[in-house]
Amino acid sequence: MLEMKDVTFNYGNGVPVLEHVSVTINAGEFIGLGGRNGCGKTTVTRLLMGLEKPLTGTILHDGQDITQHEAAVRSHFMGYVFQRPERQMFRPTVQEEVAYGPQQLGMSDAAIGHAVADALAATALTDLADAYPPNLNRGEKQRVAIASAVAMHTECIILDEPTSGQDSADKAMLMDLLTKLNKQGMTILLITHDMDILAEFCQRVLVIGNHTKAFDGTPQELFTQRKDLYELGLSRPEAVSLSMAVPGMPYCKSITEFTAAMLKRLGGTTK
Repeated sequence: MLEMKDVTFNYGNGVPVLEHVSVTINAGEFIGLGGRNGCGKTTVTRLLMGLEKPLTGTILHDGQDITQHEAAVRSHFMGYVFQRPERQMFRPTVQEEVAYGPQQLGMSDAAIGHAVADALAATALTDLADAYPPNLNRGEKQRVAIASAVAMHTECIILDEPTSGQDSADKAMLMDLLTKLNKQGMTILLITHDMDILAEFCQRVLVIGNHTKAFDGTPQELFTQRKDLYELGLSRPEAVSLSMAVPGMPYCKSITEFTAAMLKRLGGTTK
């Protein structure tokens, strides 16, 4: 479990970025983090990772105060995938890149070999083991960064705009991968401006607005009950709008779900 308790932060210029933010992230959750550009979403994740330190407040992991722990220490239980993942890659092959974390943990050569092989298989990268990471496409680079976390047996992985700039096939592959990892017990926290991802894949949504936590609840609560979506830099997904527009239609989190509900309804009226 990760916690932020009454965290306040600025970048040294006195201009508040976050004020009195308290958030609990439970083990095994799949959480989306949303809000306007510049609202502090990435700052939240950087504070959790130890890339920044709060001005006031505390960061805890399983009840232990880790506020002053460096990112290298936190990487033992938390992985981070940058918006441009190539910036965190520096080894000549995918296999060597994925092996770096386990090596830093002091794992044996045999254990490293098994961890890397399992991570590459889990992320569908086995055939690219000898590829040069900078030559990969964006979706493949994302998966290399995720494989690096998987190889370290990470409890939690944080991703910054993981689907931006990806085509629909790469986006679908990434979300299927994250869903699979979450079902296996990994905690997922992702920053996204994609409302369809928030609605379809996230169990819970956190929204940052006005320098603090503006919303914390389910996607259904966010998209059907909040009247200030625009002010928060959000919008209602098409599937949700369509389901709300049809009297008696249940909440639908995706177009696939909406289509199935409509077909069921039409089938029912023809009997």
